[in-house]
Amino acid sequence: MLFDVAVYQRVLGDEIRRLRKKRGLTRKQLNRRLQSDISLQTLATYELGTRQCSMVRFVEICLALDELPHELIARVHERVFTDSPRGRVRIDLRQVVRDDHPELLPLRRWARDRLDHHPAGHTAGAAEVQLDFAAIERMAELCGLDTVDLISLLRRIGGTPSEPPVYHQVNGDFESENDD
Repeated sequence: MLFDVAVYQRVLGDEIRRLRKKRGLTRKQLNRRLQSDISLQTLATYELGTRQCSMVRFVEICLALDELPHELIARVHERVFTDSPRGRVRIDLRQVVRDDHPELLPLRRWARDRLDHHPAGHTAGAAEVQLDFAAIERMAELCGLDTVDLISLLRRIGGTPSEPPVYHQVNGDFESENDD
């Protein structure tokens, strides 16, 4: 089985970062809990998924976060591996423009610009776009949100069911189990 190593690293880093934030820790606080001495920059590169983490270092980070390593890795695998080939998030730009969540301001500006600069932008078909994982990831950064949180918010404002979907990542894209 082949898989995208870069995607796996990004998802692993995202899970580490989300867990650290859930525990209410800064990187500096987490670093103090580690047994070995690593720089804050190294820890940041693990969270960003731009640097591979050894298994020993991964276990050390998990234990410092009071998390069993196999539980965190299970969440990573759930996001990375799935049987379905799809995985894009469909949004209606008109809904994004109408939304008033303050954290979505950068996305709202992008959506308005896209609608205004495409002749058929305000028609139903032209106002719907499908965004892949890389686009969602960058938009999440711009909005100051975790990627999964942005996806959930986009799903809610896009008129999808109110129950939160479960997402998996496939070939760099997120996919909901609820997608048909």
